[in-house]
Amino acid sequence: MTTSFALHAMNDGLAEVIVPATGAASLAWLMIAIPLASAAILLLLGRSSDRWGHLLATCASWVSFIVGAVIVAQVLGADGGAHRMAHTLFTWIPAGDFSVNFGLLVDPLSLTFVMLVTFVGSLIHVYAIAYMEHDKDRRRFFAYLNLFIAAMLTLVLADSYAVLFVGWEGVGLASYLLIGFWNHVPANARAAKKAFVMNRVGDMGMLAAMMVMVANFSSVRFEDVTEGVATIPVAQATAIGIFLLVAACGKSAQFPLQAWLGDAMAGPTPVSALIHAATMVTAGVYLVVRSGAVYVAAPAAATAVAIIGAITLLFGAIVGSAKDDMKKVLAASTMSQIGYMMLGAGLGPIGWAFAIFHLFTHGFFKALMFLGAGSVMHGMADQVNMRRFGALRTVMKITWVTFMMGWLAILGVPPFSGFWSKDKIIEAAFAAHTFGSIEAPWIGWVYGLVALIGAGITAFYMSRLFFMTFHGRPRWTTEAEGSPVHPHESNALMTVPMIILAIGAIFIGGLMSIGDFFTNWLSPAIGGVHHGEPVMPVMAIQILTLVLVIAGAFLAWRMYGAGEVPTGVPAGNALTEAARRDLYQDDVNATLFVAPAAGLAKLATGGDRKAIDGAVGLVAKGSAGVGRLIAITQNGFVRAYASYILGGVVVALAIVLGFRL
Repeated sequence: MTTSFALHAMNDGLAEVIVPATGAASLAWLMIAIPLASAAILLLLGRSSDRWGHLLATCASWVSFIVGAVIVAQVLGADGGAHRMAHTLFTWIPAGDFSVNFGLLVDPLSLTFVMLVTFVGSLIHVYAIAYMEHDKDRRRFFAYLNLFIAAMLTLVLADSYAVLFVGWEGVGLASYLLIGFWNHVPANARAAKKAFVMNRVGDMGMLAAMMVMVANFSSVRFEDVTEGVATIPVAQATAIGIFLLVAACGKSAQFPLQAWLGDAMAGPTPVSALIHAATMVTAGVYLVVRSGAVYVAAPAAATAVAIIGAITLLFGAIVGSAKDDMKKVLAASTMSQIGYMMLGAGLGPIGWAFAIFHLFTHGFFKALMFLGAGSVMHGMADQVNMRRFGALRTVMKITWVTFMMGWLAILGVPPFSGFWSKDKIIEAAFAAHTFGSIEAPWIGWVYGLVALIGAGITAFYMSRLFFMTFHGRPRWTTEAEGSPVHPHESNALMTVPMIILAIGAIFIGGLMSIGDFFTNWLSPAIGGVHHGEPVMPVMAIQILTLVLVIAGAFLAWRMYGAGEVPTGVPAGNALTEAARRDLYQDDVNATLFVAPAAGLAKLATGGDRKAIDGAVGLVAKGSAGVGRLIAITQNGFVRAYASYILGGVVVALAIVLGFRL
């Protein structure tokens, strides 16, 4: 069993071969099985497990983390090329020459996601114990959380696109269940349905990509696709790449399939943290980087990935600048930050490792900020409107300090984690030199400037959120009645996970950058980083980025920290109003897709009534008419029946005589 990223000729090194799993790596399936079994137990036992269900689910998640940590230790200590290991569990789809094994691939790329999913996910479990304490369905909530963890681990540990698709659909199901967890509120049910439907659109891309793979390679294994993609026509490789991009756009909320993400805030806040930091929206970035060989063979598809990422990072930043809902600002932020990752992934070998690095650090500080938002909601009577916050630093000091760490990290202020990861993507963007088959230095300027502008806008809207929430004067009243609110700090089960994540937001990026540890760690899976030459000096890029970040933060301070924040929504200009309505994305979708689909359904319904129902009705009426005619002959008179017999005999004789003549 061998594999080679020979296509990565531009890399400094090649990915290692795959060897059979040994030691702890052969038990990788336990990381999936344990939370999945926990979810099944809690759902099957029902109310009888209400008192301890949350504890079982939390322990299951932590056990998966421990198993993953042991496997990471094995891989770190491996020599002789045992950094990539495969383990086949059973034959899943035997179909003649085509077969699919249910197998796992344990390598640095999958293990990076394992550590993120299980560690951050387990902290979210702990937080949710307190957050969901008074919910009568807390046990069911934790069962869904475990299902989410198990599905995401299946996705990232899969050794083929088919097995990955099982996890892919699993996270879609889990997100539907969790976003609509409080489905007694119609808006929440609609939000869950919206997320589910838009993800199904993306899933069609994944299915189409696998169809093209089967047609070309008779296989959907990563190894076979990687080895064979250089031997097929570029058009076929491009089709695979584009279809995979469609799938990634749906799952990672990238333009134009991003409209579901803001509405997904309808779920409980721990769900938002899990979706945005450790599970669902990171899946698209993983898919693109895992399929790196496809995009090397299809430069046009790689360029499409980078363009989508560039559009989305600006789209999310602009939308986030106008929202007053704290969680929706963070949702727009996730959309934008995933856009950075997609931009990095679309740049090829110069950006893959940095895309995953930013995904990893982002998982810590974005989970931290979502949990901080939940803490604010907990102390502010479940409100999310930042115009009713202000000065919360005086009564929620732990939430304020920890949230500040996440805020500084996402801004990219050195030495916080975002500086080490996001700035690397900006530098890689300035080093880009290909646009499809075109090579020119202006391409680096375009990508680089988009990334820089995004950093400046990010500093503005995240600082706006921070200052509106924690600084300025108190505006602590409810929206509906205007009655006072009495904010307070959350308990230890909520604040301790926030403190741990805050430590990660401060240090994880710098620690992983020592000696290029993170990129060297990933190299056995994706090859070494190709260090491109930026169109301007790296130091100049870093200084310019920091200047824009400071300018954006200062502008937000002037407007929302030092300035007066009205409790009502002020009138805005055309861009502000457009951003408040998500740049009219829902309107566009309604016009281009929903309305025509509804019209087609209405037409089909009308056609069904007039054509199909009409035809059936006509047959029924005809049968009834024939019955009435026959009924006339059944009058009960013997002489009438005798005449029928005589007439029949005469007709029969006439026919016989006619044949004889």
